[in-house]
Amino acid sequence: MSVQQANKSKVEVAPVELEDAKDPPLNLYKPKEPYTATIVSVERIVGPKAPGETCHIVIDHGGNVPYWEGQSYGVIGENPKKPGAPHNVRLYSIASTRYGDNFDGRTGSLCVRRAVYYDPETGKEDPSKAGVCSNFLCDSKPGDKIRITGPAGKIMLLPEDDPKATHIMIATGTGVAPYRGYLRRMFMESVPKKFEGLAWLFLGVANTDSLLYDEEFTKYLQEYPDHFRYDKALSREQKNKNGGKMYVQDKIEEYSDEIFKLLDNGAHIYFCGLKGMMPGIQDTLKRVAEERGESWEAKLSQLKKNKQWHVEVY
Repeated sequence: MSVQQANKSKVEVAPVELEDAKDPPLNLYKPKEPYTATIVSVERIVGPKAPGETCHIVIDHGGNVPYWEGQSYGVIGENPKKPGAPHNVRLYSIASTRYGDNFDGRTGSLCVRRAVYYDPETGKEDPSKAGVCSNFLCDSKPGDKIRITGPAGKIMLLPEDDPKATHIMIATGTGVAPYRGYLRRMFMESVPKKFEGLAWLFLGVANTDSLLYDEEFTKYLQEYPDHFRYDKALSREQKNKNGGKMYVQDKIEEYSDEIFKLLDNGAHIYFCGLKGMMPGIQDTLKRVAEERGESWEAKLSQLKKNKQWHVEVY
């Protein structure tokens, strides 16, 4: 790390005891007995030309529902058919580090896209079929109470045993949430585990206005060019090599040689976003492997065995 980079002032975080646990916290609060947290802020984080609305929501848990980067909170919305009655639990990847956006260990943040339904016949929005929980969250106001469960999940935890490791992170849309947590931990916060490896983010969204946390990521790129790479696939603005829309798998294909070499050398690869992203990505990786004279099935089973392959799609 260059002297210039070593001098980058990182943010002090507290309480440092959050580094002490050997194992991640799991399911401290269950659906039957959730924790009542408070909304701190709700902010629309996409531009006017983005299809749909995505919000960044900061939740105050008072330090009572700690979590690690890569975990999820369950949120219990209101049942639209029975006002006041709870709805089913919806899981959302946490988009902050364990210290939260205020660096004091008391908040967690979610990245939520408002789910709306358009009638295919009329093309009109049908509010009766809107996503209950996402609309409940995006409509909430500072001070509102919210019932949360968790934290849940171990598959997306960031392995930190090797500070020089490579982490390849692939996201579509709000699937970028856990990576925002990883990257803040790596590049923004002053934590005992110094990151000296490579973090490479691939983010697929519709257009420039749909980019999430782009300012943060661009700043890391400027400050840590030897340790961070950032590639965007904008499906409505860019074309792939065949003249079609540019999806995240096209970006992966563009850099496939490098990605395969990194995986052969032990890199971790993560996928997060809508489950529809995986078939296209898997097809691309399979085709690339075959072009290289490798069996993708054998390679994938080896990556899973080595715990290098992390998938959380919904």
